[in-house]
Amino acid sequence: MTINQIVRNTVERLKAEGKAWSPDLYAEAFCIEAKKAGVKVEDCQGIDRYTPLMDKKTQDEVKQYRVKTTAELVRFLISKMSRLNPSEASILVEALSALTKVMAMSITTLHNHNATALAKKTISMIETQGGKTQIELLKQAWENFLEMYDDSFLEKLSDYGKVDSHNLKKTIESLRIDSSAPQKNDLTRVAQLLVMGLSPSIAPAIDDKTALLTQKLQENPDYISRDVFEKEIRAAIAMRIALDKQSVEEMVKGLDELLGKLSVQLIDLIERSENSTTEIRDVKRDLEALDSDKPKDFKTAHKRLYAIATALEEKVEILSIDLRSHNTKVNEMGQKIAVLESQLETATQASREDFLTKLLNKRALQEVIEVKEAEYERYGRNYCIAMLDLDFFKSVNDTYGHEAGDAVLKAFAQILKDEARVNDTVGRFGGEEFLAILGDTDLSGAQTFAQKVRGHVEEAHFMYQGQRITVTVSIGIAQRKDYPSLDTLKVGADERLYDAKHKGRNRVEA
Repeated sequence: MTINQIVRNTVERLKAEGKAWSPDLYAEAFCIEAKKAGVKVEDCQGIDRYTPLMDKKTQDEVKQYRVKTTAELVRFLISKMSRLNPSEASILVEALSALTKVMAMSITTLHNHNATALAKKTISMIETQGGKTQIELLKQAWENFLEMYDDSFLEKLSDYGKVDSHNLKKTIESLRIDSSAPQKNDLTRVAQLLVMGLSPSIAPAIDDKTALLTQKLQENPDYISRDVFEKEIRAAIAMRIALDKQSVEEMVKGLDELLGKLSVQLIDLIERSENSTTEIRDVKRDLEALDSDKPKDFKTAHKRLYAIATALEEKVEILSIDLRSHNTKVNEMGQKIAVLESQLETATQASREDFLTKLLNKRALQEVIEVKEAEYERYGRNYCIAMLDLDFFKSVNDTYGHEAGDAVLKAFAQILKDEARVNDTVGRFGGEEFLAILGDTDLSGAQTFAQKVRGHVEEAHFMYQGQRITVTVSIGIAQRKDYPSLDTLKVGADERLYDAKHKGRNRVEA
């Protein structure tokens, strides 16, 4: 191998190792490549050419300090000669000793990148034979590190094992992390179950403190792990039981009133019967006893009613004619009531539902937004509204006819249903204008919803009688917390819709 090839290999080695191209490093790399190539270079013989010329003591010192290169040998000899000056040598030795002591103290805590950086600077300074000023500055840097270093962060591991700040390996090996411990996702599921469990099963409404606790759990499932949570959940459970008990008592009271009326009616019917028998009089006495000794719970009321019903069924056959007559009237009234209920349900549904799109109409949307407004005022639960208007819809009706326009409205309504979440409410506000009420959503979430709807509409194939109708939508968004009232919120959303229209349509403005 030629010298030129060895030089090229030396350059490649320095590049690969990322070292600076100093004369010493280049000479060292060159000698390594020459040795690999089996080429003997006199300059690479190192200190072997000079050690035979030294005395035995100096040779031993060279071996002790592991001097390898000619440059290191020169520095060693200069240092040895400098020690011939006792005053300067003693100052340098004292400074180096202090530096070595500070480094030894710092190395015991070397699990920090700052300490590693200082160690590298120290090694670099020693290799370049820095002067007393450099040594003092570096010594001060080490002392500052020791004063400011804080390993208290390791105490965070104390929940999982014994912490030994002097032996990180031992600390890590002693850690015992329980994989079955509840994680954030587990706490989220537990929080959801607790929220459902706190909802009253009988009482019609939830109390304010329990509502506040459910809000805390929804916003921060980690609240479960706090010490105060146990006290609050116990109080919430007790309140739920109290509310349910109160509701049961009110129901029992209502049942008692119903039993009272039933007793009066049956007693009156028995007294009007011309053929009252001993058995019938027994039933009458049972009813009078029921009225005087009112039941306190459902079970007792059910038991007494069952006994009376059995007695009536077994012993009061004489009342069958009158009862059948009343039953006929009751059936007739029941049929009338059923018809009225059906008509009422139809009328109620019609009053809340848009006849064409089957979405909520303006009246129903107003009811929903009033509920959201009450939740915002009471609990601070933010929400957004989005006003959506189909662009150039009049031209669709003019070009393809009103039946085509109705088909487009129905298809757009289905897109709104597909993109809406469980907490969202969508409806037709009027004409080609629609409204989305986005519960528990900030402005960013509302923009995401609006962009999905806009993109869906833009890419959709609105077809009518084999013809594709191009449709786009403009959307204006406003969030409740940015406005002082519900009315100004609506105005804000309408103004954003106006901006979207005048900026070219088929866009979202917030």
